[in-house]
Amino acid sequence: MTISVFLADDNLIVRMGVKALLDREPDLEVVGVAADYDELLAGAEAAAPQVLVSDIRMPPTFQREGIEAAKELRKRHPGTGVVILSQYDDPEYAISLLADGAAGYGYLLKDRLAEGDQLVQAVRAVATGGTALDPAIVNALVSPVTNDGDLSPSEDDLLRMVAEGRPIKAIAVVRRTTSEAVADDVERLFFKLAQGATTGGSGSLRRLRLLHQAIVDREEQGETLSRLLPGGLAEKLRRDGRHIGESEDVVVTVLMSDIRGYSGIAEKAEPSKLATQLNEHRAEMNGAILGQGGTVMQFVGDAVMAVFGAPVAQDDHADRALAAACAMHHAQDVVNTRWESTGLAPFGLGIGLSTGAAAAALLGSEERLEYTIVGDTVNLTQRLQQWADAGETVLSAPTHAALSKPAEVIPLPPAQVKGRSAAVTAFKVLRRD
Repeated sequence: MTISVFLADDNLIVRMGVKALLDREPDLEVVGVAADYDELLAGAEAAAPQVLVSDIRMPPTFQREGIEAAKELRKRHPGTGVVILSQYDDPEYAISLLADGAAGYGYLLKDRLAEGDQLVQAVRAVATGGTALDPAIVNALVSPVTNDGDLSPSEDDLLRMVAEGRPIKAIAVVRRTTSEAVADDVERLFFKLAQGATTGGSGSLRRLRLLHQAIVDREEQGETLSRLLPGGLAEKLRRDGRHIGESEDVVVTVLMSDIRGYSGIAEKAEPSKLATQLNEHRAEMNGAILGQGGTVMQFVGDAVMAVFGAPVAQDDHADRALAAACAMHHAQDVVNTRWESTGLAPFGLGIGLSTGAAAAALLGSEERLEYTIVGDTVNLTQRLQQWADAGETVLSAPTHAALSKPAEVIPLPPAQVKGRSAAVTAFKVLRRD
């Protein structure tokens, strides 16, 4: 899926430089540029981009045109993502931008754009409702209340990691504890800072609240979800003493879903509205999977991959996976009814489930981790998902056999799948609404 981007900056050199950065990415397309406030609003209205990338100050007054235009554009098209580029690390600009919520907003410093792919990742994040704050801005939000030596070494270290933008789940690995314990520590830390802020600068408490909300939003929205620790993994690492790079053999049930006809929907839909739909869809799928104790491995475009039985072992992982698939269909049906009443195209899910052996590994660094499941079971799930039409779930024979309570199914004729010499037997589940 290509993300359309509208770019606004009054400096021609900066504008063309940023455009060149974005044009290098195959999934990003710059659909228009502007040099002032009026051009920005008129051009973005005509192009209907999924993401606006804009400077803060531009003609006619060189004050806050970028932020004001972003707010106006979001009123007209609520699903539009916004990335503000600025040479100012004054946190008050970020507070103004994020005052009504952080979802779908990013704030980056221009002098750091050459460092890695920060801008590209920010565009991808805000396109689906995520948040992207430059760590320097986060640090500036915290700095007014980090003085007088009131924090213990542990609290100071925790605040440093928060200011660097590390997710709570990654902090949990560094501190060898659980995400829940870190969340509690952060709450206590912010309460302590807030008490100190009452005698500090007038904006300190407001900055603390904004920073805290940004952290909560990032965790809830699952920003860069495939690279963060799934629930329960931090506790498992602490208990088992496992290290990054180690793998283990597991028996799991893998779930994969895909939106049928998504390319056709995307071709006809208004990009900003489609981004809002995709974000709502992901939230509903995430809730259905977590509701059955599953782990969401990744969202890739319109596809979802989840696993049951790892990282925390579950004897009933096949039952949980099937229950999650049913819950996903039901949740999407409810959303579709609401969408259709407003003229939005419905999403129809095809879901595949497969049970069997796999290898699980924790890859990356302490700052950025990816929990990966690999093996034939994963590959088979992908093939079975392709056999499911909209509203259908297809099970592998091992999943069907592993269910504690038989499901109502229709046997499918044995068929070949890529990568296997023997024909595969599978079952189509009758809906259990």
